[in-house]
Amino acid sequence: MSAQFTTAEIAKLLQGEVLGDAAATLTGFAMADRAQPGDLTFAETEEYFAIAESSAATAIIADARFSSTKKILIRVPNARIAFAKTLVLFFPEPKFSAGIHATAVVAASAQIDPSAHIGPHCTVGERVKIGADCVLQAGNFIGEDSTLGDETHLFPNVTIYPRTEIGRRVRIHAGTVIGSDGYGYVLDGGVHRKVPQIGNVIIGDDVEIGANATVDRGALGATVIGKGTKIDNLVQIAHNVQIGEHCIIIAQVGIAGSAKLGNYVVLAGQAGIGGHLKLGNQVTICAQSGVMTDVPDGEKWLGAPAQPDKQFKRQVIAIQRLPDLLKKVAKWEKQLGLKSEE
Repeated sequence: MSAQFTTAEIAKLLQGEVLGDAAATLTGFAMADRAQPGDLTFAETEEYFAIAESSAATAIIADARFSSTKKILIRVPNARIAFAKTLVLFFPEPKFSAGIHATAVVAASAQIDPSAHIGPHCTVGERVKIGADCVLQAGNFIGEDSTLGDETHLFPNVTIYPRTEIGRRVRIHAGTVIGSDGYGYVLDGGVHRKVPQIGNVIIGDDVEIGANATVDRGALGATVIGKGTKIDNLVQIAHNVQIGEHCIIIAQVGIAGSAKLGNYVVLAGQAGIGGHLKLGNQVTICAQSGVMTDVPDGEKWLGAPAQPDKQFKRQVIAIQRLPDLLKKVAKWEKQLGLKSEE
């Protein structure tokens, strides 16, 4: 049976207020253009609110500036946050039963909490520790001496190299590799000699890492990802990188070895961070930027090479004006009788 809630129950959860029928029953959540009677939807702009009002939805989550004579409203301080909180009510994640699947290979020295779920074709190495309510969905490899904190969830085919330390409530999506060799070589007699990578990876609590991302272990010491950081798909984090708390790292970002990021850093898609650089707290790097110098706290940089956003924007505007400027120069040269070169 699908979940059912009254508008009053949803409003209480969201610390909001109902404008309209507080006893109306809500049986689902949908975008406004697909909503049916009984559905709850949300709107955070005038445009989307107009669409929601004309939809078949029973009620709308919106912030305090909106009112309606057509729909029940659940007014909240922040519609986007309320949206995230409400979705999990109507679409809860699947539950995984405790136990170890018959096809899993588990070392005798591994310590697995009885409440954990070890799915089909998983491999758990020597002296691994897996905490309460952990989920290894299928095909996961956990290398020796690794630890997984309580409620950590590995989606299919995640590989965890030896000695990795993972905190509580961490989510790692399909195909991601944690703790692979750092990219370290030294030129020796005309050939590239591999530098052994003997460190590890440490991941804090409440981190989420997307699909097909890679986090290399340190050459010496650890590569560290701070608590609450969220990493998108297809991200490369090199050896000995230090990432602070609550950072946002978007798809196809590359962070070179030994770079250090402060807390609440945002790296937009395809940004590249050079090795051994330091990015301060609350730094934002815009999409496709290439960072080649340290960035102080609180600054927003963009471009390649990246520079402060206002400085870069002035340069872009100046470049856009160049064609008109060249025409003016040609006109002045003609008036002065000067011969311009091709």
